[in-house]
Amino acid sequence: MSQSRRRLTLLPLLRLLPLLAMSASALPAIAADTFPEPGKVIRFVVPYPPGGPTDLMARILAPELQKRLGANVLIDNKAGAGGNVGSDNVAKSAPDGHTLLLAASGPMAVNGSLYKSMPFNAIKDLAPVIQISAFALVLEVHPSFPAKTLAEFVAAVKAQGDKVNFASAGSGTPQHLGGELFNQRAGTRMQHVPYKGAGPALNDVLGGQVPVIFDVLGSSLPHIAAGKLRPLAVTTAKRAAALPEVPTLAELGLANFEFSAWHGIAVAAATPPAIVKKLNATFNAIFADPEVKKRWEAIGTPVVGGTPEQFAGLIRTETVRLGRIVRETGAVAE
Repeated sequence: MSQSRRRLTLLPLLRLLPLLAMSASALPAIAADTFPEPGKVIRFVVPYPPGGPTDLMARILAPELQKRLGANVLIDNKAGAGGNVGSDNVAKSAPDGHTLLLAASGPMAVNGSLYKSMPFNAIKDLAPVIQISAFALVLEVHPSFPAKTLAEFVAAVKAQGDKVNFASAGSGTPQHLGGELFNQRAGTRMQHVPYKGAGPALNDVLGGQVPVIFDVLGSSLPHIAAGKLRPLAVTTAKRAAALPEVPTLAELGLANFEFSAWHGIAVAAATPPAIVKKLNATFNAIFADPEVKKRWEAIGTPVVGGTPEQFAGLIRTETVRLGRIVRETGAVAE
């Protein structure tokens, strides 16, 4: 082929390149403009059963999302494997922003160290949208348990060796890791009893079947107020605003003990950045509403908010920190 003929053959392709580039650069904007698609339901996946704090947050947020996005929002509780089942479902969903994950610290930052194999990689397979919570955990006991202070609790547990059980929402959840960290720091040998969600775990503690739980503050507040649970300490560096009279573990002698449960929103990793940005702006607008903020703080967590990049940074740092706690405490998935 002559040089002149090669130039003629390439010329139409060269003319198309600017158009292709323009089309590619316009895709995120077009995706954001048409999101959510008319008539399409937004599925809001909660990776735990109904009744726990994760589910409660979704039920506060769903109607607010529906109002602001103009699309029906369906809460879908997909429990199992410490939150892995629901989280994996979102990781493998269509990357179009119509499937949201209420992302919890367990499957996002703990389970990769706790489980021998994972069906998804939280950092690679999910795109962070926004952090929405930072809950204190409360070390609490059934009123029948013979301890009214932390010192009495530690003495009572040590006297029974490994006969005292503590409940959790499942392997890898904050309740599990908080209890294992307490065992390590306090020199106790409580046995972990995992449940399929915070609701069933808390119900058995309320019923006296299991005497101890390190529960997320939001789900326990009404039971503490009713005298059905006795709080002994919180696991955060500062006292919880909702329980100002309850001391921190650090105040009571476990220096530098700091542990919290956080949540956020995530979508499938290949979701267009423009849709992630639109979702982030929507959630930040929800939390700017004074009524929503009031309801949020009433369940025991401050409003967090922020950017996708800030939430991504939290996931990365917590994956390292919580992975270290898993190794140091010898925590295992049960």
